[in-house]
Amino acid sequence: MEQSEFLNQVMPIKDKLFRMAKRLLVSREEAEDATQEVLLKLWRNNAKMGNYKSVEAFAMTMTKNFCLDRLKSKQAGNLSLVHSNYGDDKTSLQTQVEAIDSVDWVKRIMEDLPEQQKMVLQLRDVEEYDFDEIGEMLDMKPTAVRVTLSRARKTVRERLMQKHSYGIA
Repeated sequence: MEQSEFLNQVMPIKDKLFRMAKRLLVSREEAEDATQEVLLKLWRNNAKMGNYKSVEAFAMTMTKNFCLDRLKSKQAGNLSLVHSNYGDDKTSLQTQVEAIDSVDWVKRIMEDLPEQQKMVLQLRDVEEYDFDEIGEMLDMKPTAVRVTLSRARKTVRERLMQKHSYGIA
């Protein structure tokens, strides 16, 4: 693969790789480092890139694996999941505070989900991949992706209901 082909195929997905890394790692800096490492690995192996059906799916899988390896490493004992909240300047302060609170609650709930459910929820609801693409990235059948997503959403929904309806039978 020539440099121009690499730039045309890989660089447009750089932001998706970063968002995936940021979702899994604690800080923007960690996510930037992870993204850079994955891009470097892709460039080093650019001769093999033609062998893959979807370069994007391969890159996302590499990013996921790199981040999970980083989380498992001994030097990463203080890393945890984070999520950025993108604010809208046109909304009221109260609405912004409520939105931030909701995102924080969802983030806390997602931290307790099994790893596979976290990944499927991130890829489907945040990155907006379809079930076949997620299945390819996570080595799952599309029906298993649907079931996993359904269970993750159900858990999030139930825990949010518990939070908002405490004390009510």
